[in-house]
Amino acid sequence: MGNLLKSELFKLSKDRSFRTLTLILIAVAVLIPLISVFIDGSELIRVDELYSNIIGRNNYVLKLVPCLLAGYFISSEYSIGTMKSIASSGNSRIRIYFSKLMVFTFGAIIISVILPIVMTGASATYFQFNGMPDLKYFVQTILFIMLYAAAFASIMMVFATIFTDSGKTIGLLLFIFLLFDGVMFALSLKYTLFVYIYNNSVFKLSYDIININAMQSIEVFQLVLIPILTYLTFGILGVFVFLKKEVK
Repeated sequence: MGNLLKSELFKLSKDRSFRTLTLILIAVAVLIPLISVFIDGSELIRVDELYSNIIGRNNYVLKLVPCLLAGYFISSEYSIGTMKSIASSGNSRIRIYFSKLMVFTFGAIIISVILPIVMTGASATYFQFNGMPDLKYFVQTILFIMLYAAAFASIMMVFATIFTDSGKTIGLLLFIFLLFDGVMFALSLKYTLFVYIYNNSVFKLSYDIININAMQSIEVFQLVLIPILTYLTFGILGVFVFLKKEVK
């Protein structure tokens, strides 16, 4: 398992899509507050206000950008034959799947926290630490972003395993993650069951990360439990899919 993890981490570090996405997000995180300086001036902007805006907008990065990584880092290995070599290496498929899931999750987490961390650091420098966000709130929101990035990564991994073409995987994942909220809302208008399903899904709860300070203990517990259960459920589902899959 250790060798598999080292191998996957090495491939992730050399993956062009991961590097490109990371560099683009870092550039965006540095440039956006710099543009705000030129428009509004550094004296009028508070870092905590900008951080709240970042957390709200970062939800799109959390859900959509790792879809691109799933297509290029996971699905492409099936189409170019890399997965066939790995599957015939003598390692069990369970170990292979979980090693790839863990490393892909690590990559998705890095992608998901770049904007809030780098943009906050850049803003603090540009705005001379004016109105810094509360440290406890900052740490909590970052940890929850990491947790939900892992949950979404487990979902993406299943579809990347089913559809072994990077283009199909990216297209389908973007389609699902963009339309899920709207479809569930439409269904919830007719069927009460879908209201319960959506309200207890990672798709809905990820929007509540920004309100962590105003939540009661039971709501925080739900915010923690649901992504963990999602990660475990889709992790196990992905293993069953991979065990049944014919790797060509």
